[in-house]
Amino acid sequence: MGPRHLLWVTCLWTLSCALLLGASSDGVLRINLSKKRLDKEALTAAKLARQQRNVLRSGDGSYRYLGVSDDDIVPLDNYLDTQYYGEIGVGTPPQNFTVIFDTGSSNLWVPSSKCYFSIACYLHHKYKSTKSSTYKKNGETCTISYGSGSIAGFFSEDSVLVGDLVVKNQKFIETTREASPSFIIGKFDGILGLGFPEISVGSAPPVWQSMQEQKLIAKDIFSFWLNRDPDAPTGGELVFGGVDQKHYKGKHTYVPVTRKGYWQFDMGDLLIGGQSTGFCAGGCAAIVDSGTSLLAGPTTIVAQVNHAIGAEGIISMECKEVVREYGEMILELLVAQTRPQKVCSQIGLCVFDGTKSVSNQIESVVEKENRGSDLLCTACEMAVVWIQNQLRQNQTKELILQYANQLCERLPSPNGESTVDCHQISKMPNLAFTIANKTFTLTPEQYIVKLEQSGQTICISGFMAFDIPPPRGPLWILGDVFMGAYHTVFDFGDSKIGFAKSA
Repeated sequence: MGPRHLLWVTCLWTLSCALLLGASSDGVLRINLSKKRLDKEALTAAKLARQQRNVLRSGDGSYRYLGVSDDDIVPLDNYLDTQYYGEIGVGTPPQNFTVIFDTGSSNLWVPSSKCYFSIACYLHHKYKSTKSSTYKKNGETCTISYGSGSIAGFFSEDSVLVGDLVVKNQKFIETTREASPSFIIGKFDGILGLGFPEISVGSAPPVWQSMQEQKLIAKDIFSFWLNRDPDAPTGGELVFGGVDQKHYKGKHTYVPVTRKGYWQFDMGDLLIGGQSTGFCAGGCAAIVDSGTSLLAGPTTIVAQVNHAIGAEGIISMECKEVVREYGEMILELLVAQTRPQKVCSQIGLCVFDGTKSVSNQIESVVEKENRGSDLLCTACEMAVVWIQNQLRQNQTKELILQYANQLCERLPSPNGESTVDCHQISKMPNLAFTIANKTFTLTPEQYIVKLEQSGQTICISGFMAFDIPPPRGPLWILGDVFMGAYHTVFDFGDSKIGFAKSA
C-alpha cells in the first residue's frame, strides 16, 4: 500500500514468468506471448454507426454527439484476460492514448513529452501540450506509489475525450518518470482512475466526477462488462451513464459502499465446494478493482484455497520447519485453551506485548524482506490458524499436522501466484463469495487463467496472496477474474455497487 492508496495494475503475463521460467544468464526473463488481435475495423464501424444515429447540429453549424440513449460506451481490448484497456483522447485535437480504466485509483495520467529518462515513455505515446489549443498549465509536481511501481510528474489541465464525451478542463498528470517494468511492457500508455476523490493525489477530480459536474451523463453510474471469451472480437465494454442490458442476466444485487476511496463493501464468507472456510464468518471487507487481474486475499486463506484446487507454489522451508518442530506444541496449547494470539509468543517465535503480537496481523511469508525470527513468527501465526481450523472439525493430531504441512507446500510464490494442472480443471471445486446474503459462484473455468507460451498452455490460479494490514485490512480484492463472471455497476450517485451474472 502506498502512502495514500493502493493499486494493483497486475501484469500477470510478467509475474507468472518469474514462477514458471528460469531467469536467463543476464537475469532477464524472456517469454513470447501470443495475443488475439482485436477487430479494429468492426469497432470503428460500430462507433461511427452510433454517432450517425446520435448527432445534433448546433446553430453555428458544428456537430455534437449525444451518445447512445444518454450513455457513453467505451470498447475495451482484452490482453490475455489480464489487462483490459481502452482508448481516450487528451487535448484539442485529441491525442490518443490507451489506458487502464482502474477502479482502484482515482488519478488520470499519461506519459509526457517531457519524460526523457524513463524507458516506458519511449515505448508509449506521449502527450505534447504545445499541440493542444485547450491546454492549461498547472505545474504542481506529484508522485504516486502503486502496487506495481511508481510514477512521478506534474499536473496539467486539458480536454479529455472518453468515448463520445468531451470532459473539459480535466486535471491530469503528465508523467516524467515511470519506475516499473510493468509500465515498460504494459499494453497501455497510462491509467484512468475511477476510484473516489478521497484517494486522488493532488485533489484532482476523477473523470467520472467531472462528467457529473459538467452534466455529461444522464445517470451517476458507470458499468463494466469484461469479456472472458478469448475468441471474441471485443474485449469488453465500459459504459458511463448507464448499463448495456445485453451483457448481463437477471437483476443486479446491490451492496452499499462502506468506505469511500476504493469501491469498498462488506462481504460475507468464502466458500470452497459449498463449505465455509470460516475466515469471513463474521464478515470481511472487500474492494472491486478493475485494475487487478486476479482475486487477492490474505495469505492464510489463499493457501487453503490453493490446497483445495491443487495449486502449487514455492515450498516455504520455514513454514514446514515450524510445523515439524512446533506443530505438536501449538496443538497442545490450543487444546489447553491458550488464546491463539499468545501461542506463538509462548513457544518463543513471536514477541508479545501483552495485548497483541508485534506483527499485528498474519502477514504474507512471501512478502517478508527480513528472514529469520520475523519469518518464523509469521509462519507460526499461520500454522495456528490452520491447526485451530482443523481442531474445530475434530480431526486427529496426525491429520491436523499433515494438513498444516500440506498448506505450507501450497504457499504462493514470491509474487503471490500459483499454478495448476490444466488437465485437472474439471475436477476442481466451485468457489463462491457471499455478498448481500447471496452466493456468487466461480467455476474452475472462471477462476483459472490460461496463458499460452511457445505453443503450450499454462494455467494460473485466480487467487493470489496479498496481505493488507489493519486498520484497512484484512481485505479481499475482487479483480478481473470476478468482474469477468459478474457484470458490475458502480453507482457513485447512491454510493453502491451492483453485481449480475455476465451474459
